[in-house]
Parts: sequence; C-alpha cells; structure tokens
Amino acid sequence: MPTMQPFLMFQKGDAEAAMTLYTSLFDDGEILDTVRWKTGEPGKEGSIKLAKFRAAGQTILVSDSPVKHAFEFTPSSSFFVDCESDDQLERLFNALGDGGGTLMPLDNYGFSQRFGWVNDRFGVSWQLNLP
Repeated sequence: MPTMQPFLMFQKGDAEAAMTLYTSLFDDGEILDTVRWKTGEPGKEGSIKLAKFRAAGQTILVSDSPVKHAFEFTPSSSFFVDCESDDQLERLFNALGDGGGTLMPLDNYGFSQRFGWVNDRFGVSWQLNLP
C-alpha cells in the first residue's frame, strides 16, 4: 500500500536547522533518520540528503536540494496545528513566528476560539488553532 508524507525541500541549506526547531517545539518531536550528502555527490557535503522527523503526530521528510529552483515555500501549503491550550498556542505562535512573518495575528476569527497564521524563518507556513 502506498504511503504519503509531507516533504519540505530547502534551497538554502536550512533543513537541519528547521528540523531541529520543529522537533524541539512538540512533546513527541524526534529526528527519526538522517542521510547526509557525501563528497562527490551533487549536494553540499554534510547537508541533508534526506531526513525524516516526527512532530505533532506527523512524520515529515526534509532535504537540502542541490538544485536551485525558481520557487520557494508558499502559504498556500501549510501545517495546520490544533493546539491543546492557549499557552501552547502562544508558545508555538511566538517560536515559529520569530524571524518569520505574521499572516494573521492571534485572534478569534469566528471559526475557532483563537487562531494565528505565521511563516517561520525558513518560509514554512503554520496555521495554529485553538478549537
């Protein structure tokens, strides 16, 4: 049976830093597997060829692409996180938004108690929700 997982491709060598941040923010956060580019391969030696981590119950693949593309991350694809408490929502909003940008500040928009949307410092988009 086929499986499907989110895959984040980084073009500036940020895969490891992003994975480290994401796993540090969630109780179940864990780096599960890491394969690095070696000398003579197309990627920068030591950067992430392919890695897998878990955060908030989801496994995610990441890579530092040796190929430069004419696109980056976009908010049209994002991680949607249902938080368990207002404290958790605030903590994630502040940590993920640090060095990034706010797309929607924390507020009650009518579809949840509280919601906020940020791009993190790596350009990955996060919708944070308190149902």
